[in-house]
Amino acid sequence: MPGRVSEAFVLRTYPFQESDLITSFFTREAGKLRGIAKRARKPKSAFGSGLERLSRVRMFYFQKETRELVSLTSCELVQSVFALQSSYDVSLALDYLAEVAEHLLPAAEPNERFFRLLIAVLDDLRQGGNHWRAILYFTLWGVRLSGFLPELRLRQESVEIAEEMFVSPIRALSEREWTKKTAADLRRALGREIESHVERRLLTLPMLEAL
Repeated sequence: MPGRVSEAFVLRTYPFQESDLITSFFTREAGKLRGIAKRARKPKSAFGSGLERLSRVRMFYFQKETRELVSLTSCELVQSVFALQSSYDVSLALDYLAEVAEHLLPAAEPNERFFRLLIAVLDDLRQGGNHWRAILYFTLWGVRLSGFLPELRLRQESVEIAEEMFVSPIRALSEREWTKKTAADLRRALGREIESHVERRLLTLPMLEAL
C-alpha cells in the first residue's frame, strides 16, 4: 500500500464516526477519489483548514486496490478560497462549482482540462471577476468536457457569448455588464442538461436563481 501525493481540489466532506471525515477530492493525476480523513474534526488534526470545499491542496494518501475509500493522512494547503467567502453571492457560486464538479466528474478518471478549468475560474474570482460570468463559463465548459453539450437554440446574444467562451480564456472575454440576466437562458438550459445527465436535482441551482 504505497503512499501517494497529488495536487487536488477538495469537493465535499461529511462527518464519519466520531471525529473523521469522508472527503471527496479531485486529483490532478488520478481523478476524483473518496477517502477517510482520520481525526480530521479534532482541533489539532493533520489537515487543518485544508479540507474546506474547493481548497487547492497537496493531498497525501494511501490506496488499496480492493477498497473504494482511500486513507488520507494529511494535506498541505496550496490555495484557499477563504477570502472569497465574505460575499454571500460568491460563496454560493463556490458551492455551485463544487456541487457540479462532484456530480460531473466520474470516479478515478484523470481530467487535466477540467482541473485547469477549476484553476482558471477560481483565479478569476480571486482577481475580482464577476461571479455570474464565472458560473456560466464553468458550466459551459464543464458540460462540454463531460461530453453532453446540447445544440444551443438560444437568444443570439447568448449564442455569441457561448462561442466566445469556447475560444477565449475567462480573463480575456469581452467587457460587458454581467448580471443574473446575462445569458440567463444559456445558464438555465445548461443547468437542466446537467440535472438530466446526473439524474438528480442540484441543490444550489434554485439558490442561485433566488439571488
